[in-house]
Amino acid sequence: MTTVIPTPAPSAPPGSAQSFPTAPDNRVSVAQTVRNSLSMAWRGLLKVRRTPEQLFDVTLQPILFTLMFTYIFGGAISGDISSYLPIVIPGILVQTVITTSVVTGVQLREDMDKGVFDRFKSLPIARIAPLAGALLADTLRYAIATTLTFVTGYVLGYRPDGGIGFVIVAGLLVIACAWALSWIWAFFGVVARTASSVQGISMMVMFPLTFLSNAFVPASSLPGWLQAFVRFNPVSHLVSAVRSIAGNGQFDINVVWALVGAAAVVAFFAPLAVRAYMRKV
Repeated sequence: MTTVIPTPAPSAPPGSAQSFPTAPDNRVSVAQTVRNSLSMAWRGLLKVRRTPEQLFDVTLQPILFTLMFTYIFGGAISGDISSYLPIVIPGILVQTVITTSVVTGVQLREDMDKGVFDRFKSLPIARIAPLAGALLADTLRYAIATTLTFVTGYVLGYRPDGGIGFVIVAGLLVIACAWALSWIWAFFGVVARTASSVQGISMMVMFPLTFLSNAFVPASSLPGWLQAFVRFNPVSHLVSAVRSIAGNGQFDINVVWALVGAAAVVAFFAPLAVRAYMRKV
């Protein structure tokens, strides 16, 4: 019996395309990057639909905080509830929405810990799409918190003189500033080791900024040394801008400071977050 030994196929010449497996070409166009980012944003919305408890902070918190602060501090600070509403509603709005921006970094860190982003690396999509999609999807959370805060205030008797149009403009300003802040937490979400550390760092920063502001009490009622910090606090500028736009239909210097501050945050932290993210993926 004759044994036939198969002849190995000739190897490809050195340097040819068949010598080594080639990595997929991940270069994508701007249009495809936008489509990929929108797809990742839709993924974030699907996660919310499947786990609706993720929206508890933007649905229950504005309602509970508005009720508590209004009925507990309204009489002591302004004499009655109706006089306190123009002060507290913008304060609750700003506090709730900018605090919600922390979720971006926490969820980003959780996805990276679970290996979700490792799977994204094997897909023919823009590398920046998962990060951009997460930031885009969270704007829905800000919109929900903004709407519920104004609706709760309206039920309690809040009637801003600016009208519905300026109320919407004030809400869009807060959403834009919260989106800008989310770049800070996205950066920490990439560089931090755990999601709990991102949560701890963010709360350590956000609580002093929100409570040591003019969000709930007039700055003039505070000690002199604290008034200087409150007036310098960027949260105070944003709260004052919302009060001016929604309450009077006017755009004062606080609106300018709020927009300048948001632009500065994006200009500084967006490149840092993108650079740190690209090194990870």
